[in-house]
Formats: sequence, C-alpha cells, structure tokens
Amino acid sequence: MDRRRVVVAALALVALSGCSSHTDKARPTASPTDGARQAVSDYLSALNRRSATDLIRVGGVKDEPRSRREAARILAAKGGRGWKISSLEIGYDFGPTTGTARLTAVDKSGKPMKDKFTVSREKGTWQVVVFAGQPNPPGKTPASTALPGS
Repeated sequence: MDRRRVVVAALALVALSGCSSHTDKARPTASPTDGARQAVSDYLSALNRRSATDLIRVGGVKDEPRSRREAARILAAKGGRGWKISSLEIGYDFGPTTGTARLTAVDKSGKPMKDKFTVSREKGTWQVVVFAGQPNPPGKTPASTALPGS
C-alpha cells in the first residue's frame, strides 16, 4: 500500500510540473531601494556635469536664486571631478520613504570622497537632501534643541 501512495504522489508531481509552460518566468520586481540608489547616482551625475539645474532637481528644491547660490557652492566644492561610486549603503531608519545614504566615491584622479546624507521620497520621487539653506514650508516649525521653558 505504501508503494502505491509513493507512485501516485510522484505521478501527481510530474503532472503538476507539466502544467506550467516554459514561458512562465519570474518577473523581476523593482526593489524599494532602486529609486533611492538612482537618486544618488543622479546626484553624482549632476556633480560631474556641474549642472545646477540637475542638482536642484535631484535635491527636490525650488529653482530660485537661493537654491542656485547653494548649488553653485556645492558644485564649486565637488563638481566636475568625474565621480564614480565605490560603495553605497542606504539604511531605512525612518521607514520606507526616508533613509540615510552612506556614499563612498572616487574622482578621476583617484581622490576619495565620503558623504552621508538623507534620501527621501516625496510624491513618488526620490530626492537627495543636500540643500541646507532652504526656508521651512508654510505651517512648519523648525526643530529646536533648546530645553522647554528656556
């Protein structure tokens, strides 16, 4: 009796495996980190091209004189050097839409750069938070390190 069950089970497995066609392939799905990684790659491309417009776009800030001035400072320090990513780690400490990027890159002369910044997804678009001199949006109060009542 046990031999019969084994044979039936084996035949059932063979029959089931024949039901799937050879065109049923697992479709690759985009990783949640792909967008953040692409934003960091776009950031380096903007630096390499010395493009304030691209830096502003990937930084997710408004294209206005304040942003242009800050982009010019960033590009003066890091732009046009042929950066290539050596390593990139993104940790999602704050949930699936905000993380910390730890970037190591090397320029065309071999000089390394280590950078750490926030990546965030706003309305489906990943951005790198590299602009510091931006005003707070209306209705938002900046964080304070002062003790209450002081």
